[in-house]
Amino acid sequence: MSEPDAPRPAARRPRLGVLISFSGDGGVERMVTQLCAEFVGHVEVDLLALKIRGGHAQRIPPQVNLMPLRARHAWTSVGEIARYLRQARPDALLVAKDRAGRAALAARRRAGVSVPVFIRLGTHLSTALSRKDALSRWLRTRPMRRRYPEAEGVIAVSEGVRQDVISITGIAPQRVHMIRNPVITAQLATQAAAPVPHAWLADKAMPVIMGMGRLTQQKDFATLLRAFAVLHARQPARLIVLGEGPRPEDRQRHEALAQSLGVAAQVLWPGFQSNPYAWLSRADLFVLSSAWEGSPNALTEALALGVPCVSTDCPSGPAEILDHGRYGPLVAVADHEALATAMRHTLRSPLPAAVLRQAVAEYRADLSARRYLAVMGLLDDAAK
Repeated sequence: MSEPDAPRPAARRPRLGVLISFSGDGGVERMVTQLCAEFVGHVEVDLLALKIRGGHAQRIPPQVNLMPLRARHAWTSVGEIARYLRQARPDALLVAKDRAGRAALAARRRAGVSVPVFIRLGTHLSTALSRKDALSRWLRTRPMRRRYPEAEGVIAVSEGVRQDVISITGIAPQRVHMIRNPVITAQLATQAAAPVPHAWLADKAMPVIMGMGRLTQQKDFATLLRAFAVLHARQPARLIVLGEGPRPEDRQRHEALAQSLGVAAQVLWPGFQSNPYAWLSRADLFVLSSAWEGSPNALTEALALGVPCVSTDCPSGPAEILDHGRYGPLVAVADHEALATAMRHTLRSPLPAAVLRQAVAEYRADLSARRYLAVMGLLDDAAK
């Protein structure tokens, strides 16, 4: 009688390192957290955190091996990253943002290992730098042209960002991958169904318009406030803006503008919300007024919740998400009159919620995470 076969040892799960700075409550931190939540179903995840600040850091899944770094800046973290690469030997390292990406490449050179490095970029850098002088632009982009060829790949969050990266760095197009953001999570509907967070969203005596994002120049809420003032003069409405600025005076400046426009009583500033979807899902209209983007998550989330949308046609992302106006009007950046007209038209003739939800089916978190893993060689293409 033959001996039974010995049990096979369990296959080793791939190990992925993820490097990010949790420096605030921005979209990058949220997207990386949501990616990690999906990654852990397929691979072991080490999350190397340069900082642990902001609300999104509290949402790091417990299955993730959180490894806070002592360094407070990308360039002072090179030694710690090199030590991690030598000791852990992950199968790949995914890095969010440019400076951290270049620091990771320097760390790999110092460590003398061959761990593949992939850099995730989430903004249209050329537009973000367009207000800078020529020397500042050169100092920002020259290191990218020198160092990015060392990376195994760059992952861009939209086709506009992808083309911008190719133009700036000169990397071969086949090494720059476009993967949609992991915006739509399994928890989105549950979060949206939470109790009504404010009386304005329960009492719909007049329509409620929503804006979301940090109170920064990029988001251009000044244009949204001016557009809202024009709209309100023709059609009574309310405006809620979720988000905070890097400094207290950022909100004060926006509140002062609302006061000068005569709409302060119709504008609400709830600040950062850990569950913005309970607010967003009950809005009658979402407006993105940005001067530039990478792939605006708030716009994608609004569509996923069936909320009608209007956006500036900024580089890049809104035109891709809204299919060049098919799923919501696109207007010129900083044109508050055109934005007001588009807002009024959309409030009067909104698209069906089912149509809007279908428009962003590619932004499911599980699908996005599998595509990241496949690009990094940690998941078979057949498993996508």
